[in-house]
Amino acid sequence: MSTHRKHPGHAHPAEHGHDHGHPHAPGRDRHGNPEDLEGYLARLEDPARVEWQKPDEVVAALGLRPGGVACDAGAGPGYFALRLARAVGPTGRVYAIDVEPRMIALLEERAREAGVANVHPLLAPEGEGLPPEPCDAILIVNTFHHFPDGPRYLRRLSERLAPGGRIVNVDFHAGELPVGPPPDHKVSREDFLAAARAAGLDVAEERTFLPYQYFLALRVG
Repeated sequence: MSTHRKHPGHAHPAEHGHDHGHPHAPGRDRHGNPEDLEGYLARLEDPARVEWQKPDEVVAALGLRPGGVACDAGAGPGYFALRLARAVGPTGRVYAIDVEPRMIALLEERAREAGVANVHPLLAPEGEGLPPEPCDAILIVNTFHHFPDGPRYLRRLSERLAPGGRIVNVDFHAGELPVGPPPDHKVSREDFLAAARAAGLDVAEERTFLPYQYFLALRVG
């Protein structure tokens, strides 16, 4: 798989999770996360994002059921994790993994404010955290390019899937788009599929309802 890194001068509203293992750059911490948390959050949670990210449709496409277990790898402040929590209901569990302690603290606060007790934030300071129990779905959104070894992490995540479980990656198509990172800082659909194959995973399903992103569900081969 090609190595894709965000340019240190760019911070895009498409960012869902956080950089893993990138060298320190001006204005960013050792993981590559912007030190300006408020500005970063404003970009992550721009109301216009709902129109093209379609988060409710993404969660619905996971097919989660009440009582299920899900994981959001690169959860940030909970843009998807809180929606996953509603999908699995109070008897289900959602593990929200992030490398940034400030994001973990913010997610905990937002879950309390929303009255959501089934989200379990997990701090993974080295960047490849794993859920502690088998999951029906593991979601990665706009985050795969941050992992230092994508195939290895996919393989490790696949070991945390419940029988019939899926890893779902949502990320940007190659080329110029109105949203998202520059073209040379993306993981294309083809590069991601190569990483999936290297991890021993097969495509279980592909959805095409997102205007700027691919949606690929993987299963253990």
